[in-house]
Amino acid sequence: MRATVFDQRLARHVDELKWLYCELYEDEAAFAGFVEMLRRCWSERKKPLRDQDKRREADPGWYRRRDLLGMMLYVNAFAGNLRGVEEKLGYLRECGVNYLHLMPLLESPKGRSDGGYAVSDFRRVQPSLGTMEDLEALANACRRRGISLCLDFVMNHTSEDHAWAKRARAGEPEYRDRYFFYDSWEIPREFEKTVPQVFPTTAPGSFTELPDGSVVMTNFYPYQWDLNYRNPAVFRDMTENLLYLANRGIDVIRLDAIPYIWKELGTDCRNLPQVHTLSRMLRMVCEIVCPGVLLLGEVVMEPVKVAPYFGTTEKPECHMLYNVTTMAATWHTLATGDASLLKRQMETVCGLPKDFLFLNYLRCHDDIGWGLDYPWLGRTFGMDEVAHKKYLNDYFTGKWPGSPSRGELYNDDPRLGDARLCGTTASLCGVEAAEAEGDPFKLERAVACDLTLHAWMLSQSGVPVIYSGDEVGRLNDWSYKDDPDKREDSRYIHRGDFPWDLAERRTDPETYQGKLFQGLRRMEALRAAEPCFDAAADVRVEESGSSHVLALCRRSGDRELVCLFNFAGEFVHAHVNRDGGYTELMYGARYDGLRDVELWPNGFAWLLRDETP
Repeated sequence: MRATVFDQRLARHVDELKWLYCELYEDEAAFAGFVEMLRRCWSERKKPLRDQDKRREADPGWYRRRDLLGMMLYVNAFAGNLRGVEEKLGYLRECGVNYLHLMPLLESPKGRSDGGYAVSDFRRVQPSLGTMEDLEALANACRRRGISLCLDFVMNHTSEDHAWAKRARAGEPEYRDRYFFYDSWEIPREFEKTVPQVFPTTAPGSFTELPDGSVVMTNFYPYQWDLNYRNPAVFRDMTENLLYLANRGIDVIRLDAIPYIWKELGTDCRNLPQVHTLSRMLRMVCEIVCPGVLLLGEVVMEPVKVAPYFGTTEKPECHMLYNVTTMAATWHTLATGDASLLKRQMETVCGLPKDFLFLNYLRCHDDIGWGLDYPWLGRTFGMDEVAHKKYLNDYFTGKWPGSPSRGELYNDDPRLGDARLCGTTASLCGVEAAEAEGDPFKLERAVACDLTLHAWMLSQSGVPVIYSGDEVGRLNDWSYKDDPDKREDSRYIHRGDFPWDLAERRTDPETYQGKLFQGLRRMEALRAAEPCFDAAADVRVEESGSSHVLALCRRSGDRELVCLFNFAGEFVHAHVNRDGGYTELMYGARYDGLRDVELWPNGFAWLLRDETP
């Protein structure tokens, strides 16, 4: 019998896949059943997706192009439901978007969903958003328009309303074994000696006692029951759920909370070696069944803990990871006006292999956590962690004298001084305050700051992702305080309905919406056209001659682009050791050498070296 494409792909991976599987589960019969599940999922993959798999296999770097531009959005906030999103695809293409991340939309219980991250059915869409058929139709429409679709896959836990959880609560041993159930607090208390709390203020502890007296592991919220990946049935069925979504046409699967998925008593239950075994197996599963599908790891940690989730060149794991530390360091730099920490962060990122692809962003659906390099800040500046976090939060909530920012705290713990921050990009940059004051000068400065931060995001290697509404300067939505289902979660301040009335002004250059939209579109077009922005370009941090200015040099062949970013709210002169002619791409200014470049307050410059004859 002639080998199928599935057999050919399986043959490339089966030895390693079996070895890793049996290392965890020591069950060859279970492995045989796992492979048959993979074969069945491959057989159910429709022809357009198989054709796309073939094209992407032939072009393995397709997702590393410099013209890839992402946007993340909530379906209900953006367009009501999935059909509404399909109707708005023209707007997304006008924005230049060809990578669309839909925030959690699978079925979850109202009021006990953590924003959709407590899934009660991995194969049903939240009824208010549509059906699985609507999601597949949207995926088809996106594929026709050249848009890759990303969806969250919540790996670590299910809702307490999931069918498995209901059967576990009813006492069925097979389903209790899919979670971490205990008859008393003896073992849970041992776990809690070493496991950090995720939400110490809003959901303290890592276990929940049920009405029958049994205790279940709930690292995030009491209604989110942690899955037990020591059980091969959990890995098999969750993998099949992942492939079910891939077969609906999802191009990128975001592996939510992946560092947490393996639990070991006596450890912090984070980033354990078995997590990487599971991650590697999932990568091979995709390369066998659906090689056109990418894995995006959600690893919200410092670079030394993030980088291992890429795996190695020979044994890769995730295709892409979030550049979360750079995002946090960016906002720190804006508040302090000192680029030293961001420079140090970028030196670390630039030192990583070019194969490592990050998603870069300024804001997302979540809060900003101040996971900065405080040991270095303490040694270098004598900075106290608690005091500095308070300063950052005071600055971005507008409490610090002279601050133009308007944000809101999340999970405020006054005892530890460890609150996190919420708010839209525009409001954190000062647009909201300037609008409220009716001050055109402050508004101009705020818009410049917003565009500079986006220019900085676009200057980094990887995939830039815009948070929906930032392209037209969406402001904080304070109405969340009036909704009893949302008022306790300040993250809803930046999760409000899309401002379609503001979007209508996007073509008017006299409005701040038009300035932001048109400015961002110009930057995106310049990025797509300039080879120096290639993911394979050589990138290094340069001396700028000013503590306020970050200088980044990008080289591709004989082309050189020097990117300067002023994080001070005043005019600053940068001094980069360069002679010869340079042209500023955004505004067309010409420079004879870069030894004295004046930057506007919170301004930037993209300086392309003139070609030599």
